[in-house]
Amino acid sequence: MKYGIILGSPTIEGQMATARRAEAAGFESVWTTEFFNAHGLVRLAAVATATERIKLGTAIAYAFMRTPMLAASAAMDIDEISGGRMILGLGSGTERMNRDWYSTPFNDPPAPRIKDAIGLIRAAFDAQKGGGLNYDGPYYQVKIPVYGRARAARESIPVCLAAVNKGMIRAASATADGLIGHPVFTRKYIRESVLPVLEGSNCEMLPYVITAVADSTEQARNEARGQIAFYYTTRLYHSILEPHGWKAQGETIANAYRQGDFAAMAAAVSDEMVDEIAIAGTPDEVRDQLKSWEGLADHVLLYTPSIGLKSGRVEENLDAIVDTFGRST
Repeated sequence: MKYGIILGSPTIEGQMATARRAEAAGFESVWTTEFFNAHGLVRLAAVATATERIKLGTAIAYAFMRTPMLAASAAMDIDEISGGRMILGLGSGTERMNRDWYSTPFNDPPAPRIKDAIGLIRAAFDAQKGGGLNYDGPYYQVKIPVYGRARAARESIPVCLAAVNKGMIRAASATADGLIGHPVFTRKYIRESVLPVLEGSNCEMLPYVITAVADSTEQARNEARGQIAFYYTTRLYHSILEPHGWKAQGETIANAYRQGDFAAMAAAVSDEMVDEIAIAGTPDEVRDQLKSWEGLADHVLLYTPSIGLKSGRVEENLDAIVDTFGRST
């Protein structure tokens, strides 16, 4: 199994430091995330300058809050900076993120639109050698007769897509090199709802795996519990709970969030949910727990909890993840 790590430090300097440690420990990849106050592609460019060999990905960069051409050019820039190590991971974001965070319309169904965006991005990659770019899709149309790019690191760059529900999973299978699984994917959901759709495609499964490592098993499990509860405040993700019969837990979490009762949110996350979604415990325990993911993915993205944690504990956990899953272990 190949290990990637989500660069969960709140600072760019911290992300660069984790990336250097992960590279030295033999990790396959490092990944930045994006939020309303953090630009995932800019941060990844900084990480590229701090590393030499490790693969670099965005998990994820928002697809609709920037044009596909800007996503493509940023990916090509980072690929050049890094000497061909870039993986462009895209996601649609929720309707609220698009409208409230970025003042971006969210009127079209996301799955067909994201497929067209990826089509344009791949066309831009293909046109690097010169000869112009002419793309005419259902959502995006581009005409640049003089398009070309000097010093391209590679002819093409892998594109991954974050997906939760059926339409986006099908879009990933049809257009992407990898599907980035949501942090609250359960193994059952991957096995029964995701992998059958990816079967026969060239789309690799890359799941986030919430990972908490501590001397105290109880502490680690509670940290994972808080992160799981945070994501299930969004009802869009409750489809993952339904095959398990956990819909009531999801509603309890969402209702507790509306009331500002964060303790009740975490308490609604059962031990069974923690076991299905996360790995949490001592170093030996988490190494053993990750074996349950074998057969579901060859490349996992280990992800520190951050909800309710002080920044020092987040950094400590990132170091523990690298130490626990580094090649010396």
